[in-house]
Amino acid sequence: MKALRRNTRYLDAVELPPSIQITCDFNAAVEHARSGLLIVATPMAGLAAVLEALPAGLQAPGLFWLCKGFQKSTGWLGHEVAGQVWPGGRVGVLSGPSFAQEVARGQPTALVAASVDQALCHQAVELLHSDNLRIYTSDDPIGVEVGGAVKNVMAIATGLADGLQLGFNARAALITRGLAEMVRLGLALGARPETFMGLSGLGDLVLTATGDLSRNRTVGLQLAQGKPLAQILAELGHVAEGVFSAATVLRRAQVLGVEMPITAAVVAVLEGHVTPRQGVERLMGRDPRSER
Repeated sequence: MKALRRNTRYLDAVELPPSIQITCDFNAAVEHARSGLLIVATPMAGLAAVLEALPAGLQAPGLFWLCKGFQKSTGWLGHEVAGQVWPGGRVGVLSGPSFAQEVARGQPTALVAASVDQALCHQAVELLHSDNLRIYTSDDPIGVEVGGAVKNVMAIATGLADGLQLGFNARAALITRGLAEMVRLGLALGARPETFMGLSGLGDLVLTATGDLSRNRTVGLQLAQGKPLAQILAELGHVAEGVFSAATVLRRAQVLGVEMPITAAVVAVLEGHVTPRQGVERLMGRDPRSER
């Protein structure tokens, strides 16, 4: 990357600007950000390891992560990981509807910086807000994280429906009822309902469930075509967080007594217990009930 000035694996078509420095020296990178912001851009599986590697006593700069998902081993969201691994740190989550390729090309994008530390949120606005990137703030990191995690599971579901050519009506129903599942889990975890009507909830759900650049939707599409999950992931070459988060989402929901039938159907398909069509048939065969 340093020699070629591009990330050939993930963003091959985008030349990195001269202002971005690249180093494999972790401590040097952290020291460079000591007076500003640290932004962790690993998958959720790497968040704890990065936080654990930070130098002792490094509390001055704020830290945001871009991860969207639940930690598989513990079932924790990012703020729960940070609370255990880096207690007392000034932390938050940066999330919203944002395909990396479009952000890297400078196409218009809006994100939300969420933290209980509002000064940290405003710091993110000052440093990141620009002509092509709008940064909004939120003091509900739980809601922002739940939205970012659950939408990946729902994108697999809509990919399954689209792959089975069930039509736009089915897609709209899955997105809408998927949003209802997201809200129910979020409220049980302590989030506020209005957060899910924003960028990190409805916005990210619509993008990931319908966009052609969505890795999670691609997983659903290819499962519906009969491809084995292992082959799909190998060919994808990128992390599809919904695959790793789905079972964890379902476990947390079950512990909290939250009903999430779409998530349960996705888990059943991913684990090979039912075919994609059988998973959809299970959903359609549920008893009628009030929408509320």
